[in-house]
Amino acid sequence: MEKQEAELIFIPFPIPGHILSTIELAKRLISQDHRRILTITIFHWALPFVPQSDTIAFIQSLVEAESRIRLVTLPDVQNPPPMELFDKASEAYILEFVKKMIPFVKEALSTLLYSRDESDSVRVAGLVLDFFCVPLIDVGNEFNLPSYIFLTCSAGFLGMMKYLPERYKTIKSEFDRSSGGEEMIPVPGFLSSVPAKVLPPGMFTSEAYEAWAEIAEMFLGAKGILVNSSTCLEPNAFDYFDRCPDNYPPVYPIGPILCSNDRPNLDLSDRDRILRWLDDQPESSVVFLCFGSLKSLEASQIKEIAQALELVGCRFLWSIRTDPKEYASPSEILPGGFMNRVMGLGLVCSWAPQVEILAHKAVGGFVSHCGWNSILESLRFGVPIATWPMYAEQQLNAFTMVKELGLAVEMRLDYVRADGEIVKADEIAIAVRSLMDGEDVPRKKLKEIAELAKEAVMVDGPSSVAVRRFIDEFGW
Repeated sequence: MEKQEAELIFIPFPIPGHILSTIELAKRLISQDHRRILTITIFHWALPFVPQSDTIAFIQSLVEAESRIRLVTLPDVQNPPPMELFDKASEAYILEFVKKMIPFVKEALSTLLYSRDESDSVRVAGLVLDFFCVPLIDVGNEFNLPSYIFLTCSAGFLGMMKYLPERYKTIKSEFDRSSGGEEMIPVPGFLSSVPAKVLPPGMFTSEAYEAWAEIAEMFLGAKGILVNSSTCLEPNAFDYFDRCPDNYPPVYPIGPILCSNDRPNLDLSDRDRILRWLDDQPESSVVFLCFGSLKSLEASQIKEIAQALELVGCRFLWSIRTDPKEYASPSEILPGGFMNRVMGLGLVCSWAPQVEILAHKAVGGFVSHCGWNSILESLRFGVPIATWPMYAEQQLNAFTMVKELGLAVEMRLDYVRADGEIVKADEIAIAVRSLMDGEDVPRKKLKEIAELAKEAVMVDGPSSVAVRRFIDEFGW
């Protein structure tokens, strides 16, 4: 009998961290598909506020070496929601935008399903949707295709999404920040209650809260949920979902997925300059500061960080993302004379090869915005974090790392960049000193976690087993 091949349609959310994780997941599925039954098509779509000039070429360069992964670009939405809605409630904007993508996804799926003759051995077997794309579950149902969610966040975040619809049934209004966000929330999968102040900032505005609740309710329509985490990193959360009632989709702990090749077309001289500098530094002596790929910091905040680094006097590697329309290089935004005063101690760059940096023996600490990809990378290489969350679900990630898992140093847990507060140099300096010199930094525990995370994705590791269990869904 001729082998029946299965084609999965991946629809990621089109921002760098989500795209990179999705492509790495696709590659992992292909590499572990020993029967060679899977092919993967990625539907790419554009958001108006994400620069698209190099995005398509960037994605193509990531998948060009894998013949069983291909890219299909969907048409642009001609009547997107107003940007005023994004400024007020980004989650509500995203939800409405994805709903406007439904006709384009339907058309692309129809082309794939009905343009092949009966002799074709490849059959579309299902959709793998970014969690922001869950309105497309209805499209899958229309074509009798199962939909799976790929959660680029933590299992703790999934617990929050499990809790939200239950709360919304009884409490329609958003969470209250007027009391300091001290309300304690019984989030499934956490050992202790979670303070409301560490929930995503959108939970405190009505439009965004309603969008979060609607997205979370749609999770119930998925056939399964793939989570970029592992049982060794979040044992309590995954234990909860193992025991979860039958009406919740099965959960696959398939991480950690690391995104090492995040700038494939970049001049390698930048990477080589950074790694050569690290090679010259003593072991565990460098603090790495990086705050994600999407948003640059204000000049006033950069000044405070620079002052803090001078106060501490330790070796540092600092990645500063700036708008190239405003600054030709990161050095232009630094206080006058800063680089002269720290001569020999630090290196400032724009882009940084984060995975390679965290894997380097010279790096002893990481001041991070607590994006989930960054946390996974730090845990994989046993590098302690000082938490400085800024937006999205990063506050919950910081709480998970500090309070739930005891794996990070608390600088801030509930900081929200959009509130406009500037963190002063003294506070930053205290956190950096604690991170680099503090006796209470759980370095031994982090090294154990790093080894377990490495083993999780080995051939017989629990994450690899979960990946194969997912692939078996399509082994007709």
